[in-house]
Amino acid sequence: MTQLSEAVARYHKIVESESFQKSGWAEAFQEKMVAQRLANGGRPICPFLRPHFITQRQFVALARAGEALASAVERIKDMALQNPALMARMELLPAEKMLAAIDPGYAHFSVAAMLDSHIHNGELRVVGYNADAPSGIAYGEALGDLFYDCPPVKEFRKKYALTKVGGKKHLLQALLKAWKEFGGERKPQIAILEFRPQFQTEESGELVLLREFFQREGYNTEIVVPDQLEYRNGALSRGDFRIDLVYRRMLVEEFLVRWDLTHPLVRAYRERAICMVNSFRAELAQKKAIFDLLTDDMIVATFPAAERKVIREVIPWTRVVSQRKTTYKDTTVDLVEFILKNRQTLVLKPNSSTGDLHSFNGWETDEAGWERALKGALRAPYVVQERVSTIREVFPVFMYGALEMRDMEVDVHPHTYLGKVQGCSAWLRAATPSGFTTVAGPAPVFILESK
Repeated sequence: MTQLSEAVARYHKIVESESFQKSGWAEAFQEKMVAQRLANGGRPICPFLRPHFITQRQFVALARAGEALASAVERIKDMALQNPALMARMELLPAEKMLAAIDPGYAHFSVAAMLDSHIHNGELRVVGYNADAPSGIAYGEALGDLFYDCPPVKEFRKKYALTKVGGKKHLLQALLKAWKEFGGERKPQIAILEFRPQFQTEESGELVLLREFFQREGYNTEIVVPDQLEYRNGALSRGDFRIDLVYRRMLVEEFLVRWDLTHPLVRAYRERAICMVNSFRAELAQKKAIFDLLTDDMIVATFPAAERKVIREVIPWTRVVSQRKTTYKDTTVDLVEFILKNRQTLVLKPNSSTGDLHSFNGWETDEAGWERALKGALRAPYVVQERVSTIREVFPVFMYGALEMRDMEVDVHPHTYLGKVQGCSAWLRAATPSGFTTVAGPAPVFILESK
């Protein structure tokens, strides 16, 4: 048994013991979650009764990979902005290209970003890079504080040392550094910009937590939606609230579905009336096509050896789907023919994370269905990616007043700020044959060490 498996077994034994089953701590724990606004529609965001544990060695590996990839993505951005052929391979919409051409006023491509990664038996794989509007920062930290002092974790900490990995402080510091580089001299007034679907009338819970933190740190902060913004006399505002710094928590595609390039936000951004984090350029790394460029040896040949090594180790082979020749493990292949013949080891993913397009796992699709999926992928921007096995762990789940042990798929999300990994959260979802489940949510991450 590994250190982690032993620790997990011990934790589960604590949670399932008769004394804890009868103590009512789980009900009280979920009530506290709701009271601290860690809830959606009155339901706790985290139905799980265990944090996700990683070792110090694993966290170091996450940091190493995350920081190397952040640096590599910065290089790709610089190359794409100067090379129309590379920019074309990103499959951006015309409006996205126009926005990417605007200099944000600071050097970093993505001030705050999040990786979608899997850790299994010491092997790390990164399947997504969210450089546009990363989530989970405030929820992960708040859940970490809540779990750290709950009864079973207190008992567990008698044998194991746990380290929390929060990120709100690092996020604010990164925002302020971007503001200073932008040329900001006064204390900025911050707007957290969110995309609110028509059925959503309340502010997002995680953004409320961020607003309260920024305000406690002495920065006037409001949550705004694009419809509320005005741009007059060189100033962006929401009513009487003048905005200096926009923390953008909506995807560029979400924005462009409802607004155009004459919107007050775009005008203020273009005229340097605001500092916006992340900038519109971050959309380049939001596209799955970024992995096509990263796994193309011709493009990364001049990158530092350490970055190329990390890319080879953690990024699955990825190509934008099109009728063309490409390379796979030093062999030239016809891409469409290769996709058809290697269904069991490939997945088709839409280039963008928004919209109505779906992913198709080849190993879960019959030949006829795979051919139909490929035809669709040739008509719309898609990438094909080599299969990465999902990671499953057993977690105690508390729903409808009962505890049960369930298999969960686990995604680990290291957070980077100005290229440095300084936080981590996790997302869990029940493992089901169809892939659809209502048992899903964030979980805090603790670094675990024996005492």
